[in-house]
Amino acid sequence: MKKPKPRPGIMDIELYIGGKSTVEGMPNILKLSSNENPSGPPLAAQQALISAGLSLHRYPPSDHWDLRSAIAEIHGLDISKIICGCGSDELISLLCRAYAGPGVEVIHTSHGFLMYRICAMAAGATVVSVPEEERHVDVDAILNAINSSTGIIFIANPGNPTGTKILDVEIERLIKGTPKDVLVVLDGAYADYVNGWDGGAKFVESHTNVVMLRTLSKMYGLGGLRVGWGYAPQHILNVLDRVRAPFNLSVPALLAGEAAVKDKEFVNAHRKQNNAARKWLAAELLKVGVQSDPSEANFILARFSDQAQAEACDDYLQSIGVLVRRVGSYGLPNALRITVPDMAGCQRVITGVKSFFGGNSYEL
Repeated sequence: MKKPKPRPGIMDIELYIGGKSTVEGMPNILKLSSNENPSGPPLAAQQALISAGLSLHRYPPSDHWDLRSAIAEIHGLDISKIICGCGSDELISLLCRAYAGPGVEVIHTSHGFLMYRICAMAAGATVVSVPEEERHVDVDAILNAINSSTGIIFIANPGNPTGTKILDVEIERLIKGTPKDVLVVLDGAYADYVNGWDGGAKFVESHTNVVMLRTLSKMYGLGGLRVGWGYAPQHILNVLDRVRAPFNLSVPALLAGEAAVKDKEFVNAHRKQNNAARKWLAAELLKVGVQSDPSEANFILARFSDQAQAEACDDYLQSIGVLVRRVGSYGLPNALRITVPDMAGCQRVITGVKSFFGGNSYEL
C-alpha cells in the first residue's frame, strides 16, 4: 500500500527522549532528570501568568518588544540584536533551516546537546561530531574539522551534559580561526549559573558571524512555557525573522518571561543556592567513589566505573523515587547526569547512592 514518504534522511534522526518524570505507583518523586529549577519560577512570573488569562483572546505581539526590552536592560545589550524563540531549541532549528541544508556541514562536539544534531539533520545538512578532550571542548579539533562545506559550529558553554566550561580566550581563538562565512553559535543555556559572565555576548559585539543563545527554562524556572532568546548581528536576525513564525511565543510566555527576567534578586539567590548545593553534592559523591568534573551549571555529571554500574545505580535510584538522566546517547554510557536539587534533595540523592553501593558488590 502506498503512503507518503518523508524526505530522505528524516528517518535517520534518532528521537529525542526527555528526562523521565514519573515511576508508576511511586509517590514523592524527586525529578532530577531535566535540569529544572527546584525552586520553580519567580513569584512575579507566576503572578504575570495569572494576569495573562485576561488576554488569551488576543494574538501576542510578533516583535516581542517588552520581553526584548527587559532582556536588553538587565543584561546591558542592544535590543536591536535580540530575538526571542519558543525555547532556545526553536532558535537552533531556525539557524539550521536558514544557514544549513544539503551539502552543508554542521559541527558540534561529541558530547554536545542533541538538538544540534537533530536540527541539522532535519535541515538536510551533514553532521560532523568532533571529539572532546576528557569531556572538555577541544578548540583545535574543531578548527581542524572546518572545511569549505562548513556552515555552522555549535558550542554549548557550559556544556550539556558535561557541565564544563571553556575560557573566553579559547572562544576567541575559535572564532578567529573560523572563516567569517561560518556561523559560530555559543549556546549559553546555563550561562546564568556562572556569576559575572555574559555568556559570550561580547563576541557578538565584536564579530559578524557569532550568535549567542540563552534560555529562561533553567535558572528562571520557565521550562513549561518555552522561552528562549538569542543575541546576534542584525544581518543574521534579518534572516531568522524570515523563517520564524510570527506568533511563536504565547501571551503567557511573554508576560511571565518579562517578569522573570526583571527579578535580579531571584537569580542571585538561586545561583548562590545552586552553587553551594552543587559543591556539596559533588564532594559527597566523591566520598563514595563517584567522580565528576567541576560543573558550571545546575547539574553534575557523575561518572561510574562502567556502563553496567551506572545503569544499575540509575535503576536503584528509580526504585526509591529519585530520577536522574542516563547519557549514553551523548556518548557517555558510564555516567549519570544529576540535576542539583535543594539541600534536602541532595541528602536524598547521597543516601540513595550510598545505599546502592552498600547493597551491591561494587567496590567503593
